[in-house]
Amino acid sequence: MTVIATTQPRAALTEEARAELTALLGDRFTTSLPVREHHGKDESYHTPFPPDGVAFANTTEEVSAIVRICAKHKLPIIPFGTGTSLEGGIAALAGGITIDLSGMQQILRVSPEDLDVTVQAGVTRKQLNEHLRDTGLFFPIDPGANASLGGMTATRASGTNAVRYGTMRENVLGLTVVLADGRIIKTGGRARKSAAGYDLTRLFVGSEGTLGIITEVTLKLYGIPEAISSAVCAFPTIKGAVDTVIQTIQVGVPVARIELLDEVQIDAVNKYSKLDYAVAPTLFFEFHGTEAGVKEQAEMVAAIAAEHGGLEFAWATRPEDRSKLWQARHDAYYAALALRPGSKGWPTDVCVPISRLADCILETKQDLAESNMLAPMVGHVGDGNFHLVYVLDPENPAELAEAQRLADKMVTRALEMGGTCTGEHGIGYGKMAFLEQETGEAFNVMGDLKRAFDPDNLLNPGKVVRV
Repeated sequence: MTVIATTQPRAALTEEARAELTALLGDRFTTSLPVREHHGKDESYHTPFPPDGVAFANTTEEVSAIVRICAKHKLPIIPFGTGTSLEGGIAALAGGITIDLSGMQQILRVSPEDLDVTVQAGVTRKQLNEHLRDTGLFFPIDPGANASLGGMTATRASGTNAVRYGTMRENVLGLTVVLADGRIIKTGGRARKSAAGYDLTRLFVGSEGTLGIITEVTLKLYGIPEAISSAVCAFPTIKGAVDTVIQTIQVGVPVARIELLDEVQIDAVNKYSKLDYAVAPTLFFEFHGTEAGVKEQAEMVAAIAAEHGGLEFAWATRPEDRSKLWQARHDAYYAALALRPGSKGWPTDVCVPISRLADCILETKQDLAESNMLAPMVGHVGDGNFHLVYVLDPENPAELAEAQRLADKMVTRALEMGGTCTGEHGIGYGKMAFLEQETGEAFNVMGDLKRAFDPDNLLNPGKVVRV
């Protein structure tokens, strides 16, 4: 069901526009083919679409000036952070100018007393946490890639610890945004609650660059827990692992992370990260709190796991052991690809109510058992979200068709169970048809919003909504 959903003709980069961008940026504007190709391709299986030019911005004011030039010449504008999106979100479907925000790497302000920070959009999550290391604070949202915080905001990203700390939606306090006509606005603020006007911050979080270009983000911070402990537990069946997750959430154990890796993914992780976990459905846990609190949480979860056939917990309490464990989890995508050298990954995700998680996973696993497709499964299952990576030969039409069939079936199943077509990858152009199926008439209202913010359809056209 992958659809390229823009009818907008490809705009031409005129000599006048090129001259204006060069006058503004000098050699930070380029039409070099290798640079353009790099900026038209993300981590997904989707067909790359390079822009006509790439503008490297360092400030909000520069972004505004670039946008004004593009608006004048009716050139599409595509924001770019680190290029780690998974649904074609950075593809220049109608040509135009990519604005690379990776040079916007200033951490503008840290307020330890207020537990917040303001950063430019190009700052990555690892860069921020390295900066915060000596403050006793951290920013918890951790998608697998070392993504930019602007990109994470634009895609409403989350990660392994969303079950405890939420997603970007809950952790963004305010934004600086450049609109389609070049105006600069600020949304939200540092107050932890406000009843003042429309909540524009939430509107831009998850908008994937279609309503405005996010240039600065104010984020919540958290204190580094007194005690942290991680554990791994294997199960004879995937149902036992999933039922453990459901019961853990339902009884209110405040786990910080609870990740599922099926037996195919564990085998891949073992080989890629040189580990020796049992090749079986496995849960990775992490507990945050006081020494006593962590001990109590772990004992409760161990008892629940035992009820569902879980084996003895393998503990990782030293920082270096925890880092190795979670790095292996973050490398799961690359571990999956290593199972078949030369392959490409077709990653997809869904999210369902926790009560339907077992049904959705088991039915999806049954589909895979009846197919020849290699597709390791991982999941942030504490909030009902899981992922597959179809490992395939991109030159084999039969494999591509089978991956498409299985992916469509999984998403349709999730929607029928009251879930969503994407828990964290976003829509891009890869899941637009499913967004329409999921949201109904609200999809048309989203289109109305797009037209109100971007009447010329210049901001990342062909993504999220149909205009």
